[in-house]
Amino acid sequence: MNYKLVAIDLDGTLLTEEKRIPSKNADVLRALLDRGIEIIIATGRRYWSARKFMREINMNLTVVANNGTIIRSMDNDKAILNKYLDREDFYALVREGREKGLYPIIHVDHFDEGYDILIELDKEHEKYSSYLYDIPDRYKQIEDLLLYENPRVLSVVFPGDINLLKDFYGLLNETHKDKYCSHILTSLSKVGPILEIMGPLGSKWKTLSDYARQKGINEEEIVAIGDDDNDIEMIQNAGLGIGMKNASPGVKKVADIITEKTNDECGVAHVLTNIFKL
Repeated sequence: MNYKLVAIDLDGTLLTEEKRIPSKNADVLRALLDRGIEIIIATGRRYWSARKFMREINMNLTVVANNGTIIRSMDNDKAILNKYLDREDFYALVREGREKGLYPIIHVDHFDEGYDILIELDKEHEKYSSYLYDIPDRYKQIEDLLLYENPRVLSVVFPGDINLLKDFYGLLNETHKDKYCSHILTSLSKVGPILEIMGPLGSKWKTLSDYARQKGINEEEIVAIGDDDNDIEMIQNAGLGIGMKNASPGVKKVADIITEKTNDECGVAHVLTNIFKL
């Protein structure tokens, strides 16, 4: 198959557990670019965070950030596409979360204004677990999230006890299935479990597919690599879906290929070298 686009997750995939991109991975990405293959970073991270990693290896790529709710180009930092959460659906999430004793961290599209995250409790508050441990700036604290007017919400993240999150996740799927796209992540070792919620069109795969269509690339010409449940849809639907050796059971169940090496062993470089015969 003549693959034209490779979409790669960051945490647990391109990044090691120490949150760096190994030189072997970077070298393979450059080799693919030299062949004219487009590389997309498809991550749950905000754009600012993803951009930092790519700049460390001197690569300007297109980034599908916040699990598919926004795409930005590193060439000029401009947004190519965004999918905001509906205003009333956002307010409803905040209210219903409070009823469950959950307080969200809001990923917002205010890149040019210098912040990407909205919170209402103190940054160190136990309700946020340690989700904000590596975010020294680019956040804004407001008195009440319900006072956030004309919201440009990319995703709503609830950290907390896994059983509480599962209950809330089940409630959302039972009562608001058409309003939200959501998943629980458990692989973020420094953070703990989180429930992440976007609008119904917000997913890595939906947005990646939209982007590829604009570029004249068919879905079967896409390679997708990831490790966690927010990668399942793109791994399942891409022309070639690759799960990391360290991936979740859900990812491994749908993947066409499982890497022989983990993210700490440059699994991305190893599998792409074999597929593209580099």
